[in-house]
Amino acid sequence: MEEKRLRPVNLDSYKPLRELVLDAIREAIIGGALKPRERLMEIQLAEELGVSRTPIREALRKLELEGFIVMVPRKGAYVADFSFKDIADIFEIRAALEGLAAALAAERITDEEMENMERLLAEKAEAIARNDIERIIEVDTKFHEAIYQASRNKRLWSIISNLREQIQRFRSTSLAYPGRSKQSLEEHRVIVEAIQARDVAQSRQVAQEHIENAENSMIDAIKKDGLALND
Repeated sequence: MEEKRLRPVNLDSYKPLRELVLDAIREAIIGGALKPRERLMEIQLAEELGVSRTPIREALRKLELEGFIVMVPRKGAYVADFSFKDIADIFEIRAALEGLAAALAAERITDEEMENMERLLAEKAEAIARNDIERIIEVDTKFHEAIYQASRNKRLWSIISNLREQIQRFRSTSLAYPGRSKQSLEEHRVIVEAIQARDVAQSRQVAQEHIENAENSMIDAIKKDGLALND
């Protein structure tokens, strides 16, 4: 890396150093500061984050398990690239899980949780008006978590949590695609209306369609930027 794109970690944080380093590198990958196929040099990452190479090495091993980086024998670590098949597989799973979560939420959501979802719609609209992509992604994440919470199914939450980091990486790319944030907001409104009407079948359908649309935006963004290695 020729220029600094990572900020030194906050050593006064309550989190263990290894977690701070892991979070910093993961967020840099999700946010696009570290690009797909970019080589990750331990010494340069250590200098930018202001730490030794040991927590860097530990973080890279964890990120490899999460699918964010690949280790190439005799060459080192590289930011992972996703093929279109990888993306399709993950979104296929996510569409099924999100559809189920929305269907269950339509049966089990409380009035307080419904109010929270409506509040999140307003917050996302405000973030879009300011063109604050970081806030848009943050509120979008909270909206989907609200649906999982309202499903009252802890195992469903646990399963989708295993995909959380990869979903977050995809969410960042998809929502940054021109016009997608506004479209996503309207789709969220439709989901809220279906859940509010206690329409189980409609809630499942519109939630699945929302994820399918996110996948299409993700693929369009990748094709536009030429980020994927394989079909």
